[in-house]
Amino acid sequence: MEGLIMRTTGSWYNVRSDEDGSMWQCRLRGKFKIILDQKKTTNPIAVGDRVVWETENELEKTGLITDILPRDNYIIRKSVHKKTAHSHILAANIQQAILIATLAYPRTSLGFVDRFLVTAESFDIPARIIFNKTDLLEEEGRAFLDELKRTYEPLGYPCLFTSTLTGEGIDEFHALLKDKISLLSGHSGVGKTSLVNTISPAFNLPTKEVSDFAEKGVHTTTFAEMFELEPNTFIIDAPGIKELGLVEMAKEELHHFFPEMSKRFGECKYYNCLHLNEPDCAILHAVEKGEIASSRYLSYLSMIEGDDNRR
Repeated sequence: MEGLIMRTTGSWYNVRSDEDGSMWQCRLRGKFKIILDQKKTTNPIAVGDRVVWETENELEKTGLITDILPRDNYIIRKSVHKKTAHSHILAANIQQAILIATLAYPRTSLGFVDRFLVTAESFDIPARIIFNKTDLLEEEGRAFLDELKRTYEPLGYPCLFTSTLTGEGIDEFHALLKDKISLLSGHSGVGKTSLVNTISPAFNLPTKEVSDFAEKGVHTTTFAEMFELEPNTFIIDAPGIKELGLVEMAKEELHHFFPEMSKRFGECKYYNCLHLNEPDCAILHAVEKGEIASSRYLSYLSMIEGDDNRR
């Protein structure tokens, strides 16, 4: 039988049967697990994966996963626990990646935003940015939001401003999810779960307040999980991310995943230009003239330097 991975909890996987929509608790068949463990990922099966499985105990609704069907795509980051050799798949077979960000309580750095966008770009997944908790912003903060929108939207990253308190952008948020499989990601405390609860109160997912001591989010989502909001509309709620280390990407390739840089490909004097301090560099000239946002270029430098902890 075939099914969809809806939730992962380490060694067990919630599989929704294609046959009747019933939910089964499945684990990996022993020999198959040995093969998968040879890959350098902490989770060889991810939410969104389509799998082949067979019944183990019909009364307890448990089964065995025997194969993973080919993926359309996936999005990945370095494992926090095994940074040097392992990576973690956030989700598979997604149609859009949505980053939930906040300018305050907690603050999402532009470096983190850009890492998310580069990761999505590298796996050819359309990305959007939602700036949440706009009710906390005063005039200066709103002006900065408008500036960010002018930076990101021309690059192909639509931006939406939302607040669960005032209702700003909630209908638009609901509409952009319709008939898609969407990954929702971001730091803990940015309000991913609250946004979902607002458009689908029946889920009543647990939330926690942001810590006053450090103004950082408290983790409420422990494992990635997929929810069906309505027929053909799925969201994947990923655990809050502290870091987003890039994987499977060489320094020489990085500029390909910045749209404002990739469109200038071939304009530099040297074909292997890294856009650091080389003479006649088209990217450096564009930064100097304000055609490339300085914040984006600083993010590029951070990634080139391999600084995975930039917040």
